[in-house]
Amino acid sequence: MTLTRNKPLVLVLLLVFSIMSYLTIGGQSIGVCYGGNGDNLPSPSDVISLYKSNGIGSMRIYDPNPDTLQALRGSGIELILDVPNPHLESLAADASAAATWVQDNVVNYASDVSFRYIAVGNEVLPTSDSTAQYVNYVLPAMKNIQSAIRSAGLQDQIKVSTATYSPVVSNPYPPSHGSFDDGVSSFINPIINFLVENDSPLLANIYPYFSYTGDKQNIQLPYALFTAQGVQVQDENLQYQNLFDALLDALYAALEKAGGANLRIVVSESGWPSEGDTDATVDNAKTYYTNLINHVKEGSTPRRPGQAIETYLFAMFDENQKGGLETEKHFGLFSPTQESKYQISFS
Repeated sequence: MTLTRNKPLVLVLLLVFSIMSYLTIGGQSIGVCYGGNGDNLPSPSDVISLYKSNGIGSMRIYDPNPDTLQALRGSGIELILDVPNPHLESLAADASAAATWVQDNVVNYASDVSFRYIAVGNEVLPTSDSTAQYVNYVLPAMKNIQSAIRSAGLQDQIKVSTATYSPVVSNPYPPSHGSFDDGVSSFINPIINFLVENDSPLLANIYPYFSYTGDKQNIQLPYALFTAQGVQVQDENLQYQNLFDALLDALYAALEKAGGANLRIVVSESGWPSEGDTDATVDNAKTYYTNLINHVKEGSTPRRPGQAIETYLFAMFDENQKGGLETEKHFGLFSPTQESKYQISFS
C-alpha cells in the first residue's frame, strides 16, 4: 500500500522537525498531556494557543482526534500520539489496518505536525485487571505500526513505543533491586527487544503520588514532593533525595537485567492531583509540579547521571468526566476556563 505520494517533501520537513526536537530536548523542554475526558474543555485551537502562550513545546494526546491534529498544523509542538487500548486488537491482527491507521493519522499530517513518538497502548500489564485483556496485542500492533512507519520513510523521525508504568517493576526498593518478575517478563522482555532493535525509548508513567499514598508508613510526603532535606535512600554508591528518581531508576535497573541497559526512558506522564484526597491539595500539587519541572530541567537521576529526563506533565486540564477515584478528575494544570491553577513556568 502506498502511504504517501510526496515522500521527499515529507522527509525534508520532518528532518527540520527532528533538528528542532533535538534542540528543544537538549534544553529539557517540558511537555504536557492533553486529555479530553471533560464536557467543558476549550476547543483544540484554543488549547494549542494556550500551549504556545505558556511556552509548552510538547504534547501527548490519547487518541488521534482529527480536530486536534488539524489544530497542531504548523504549531511546532512535538507530539506523542497514542493508539488507544481498544484499538490494539485490530491493528495487531491486520497489517493493512495498521497501514491505514498510520496513513490517516500520521502521514496525512506529517508535513506540518511534529510527531515524535507513537505510544501503542497505555499501561497494559498482565497483572492489571483493567488492561490484561490487551497483553497479547501490544507487541504485534507495535510491529505493524513500525512497519507502516518504515514504509512511509518516517522511521528516523517517529519512534514507536508503548507506555508502561511503575507497577511493571518488582522489588523497587532500593532502586537497584528493580526487576521484572515472571508474571511480567514474558510480556515486557519481547517489547524491550523490539525497542532496542528500533532504537526507540520506553515510555513510562511515573507517579510518586500513587506510590506515596499506597505506602504512607514507609514513604514520607517530603520525599514524594522533592522537599526532603539530604539523602533519604542510600543504594550502594547511589544516593536518593526524591521518590521520582527512585521510581525511574528502579525501572532502569529492571531494564538492565532484561537486556535493555542502553534504553532511554521518556516519562510520558507525571502529576499530582489538587482535590479528592487528604494529600491531594493545591499546595502539594503546586509544590510537586514546580519541583519536578526544576528537577528535569536541571538534573538527572543517580543511575543515569548527565542524561536529560524528557518529561510530560499530567495533565493540561481537570477532566470532569474521567472515571475512577475522585482524584483522577483533578490533575489539571489549568481549569477548563484556561486559568492557571498554579502560576508556574514551563520554560
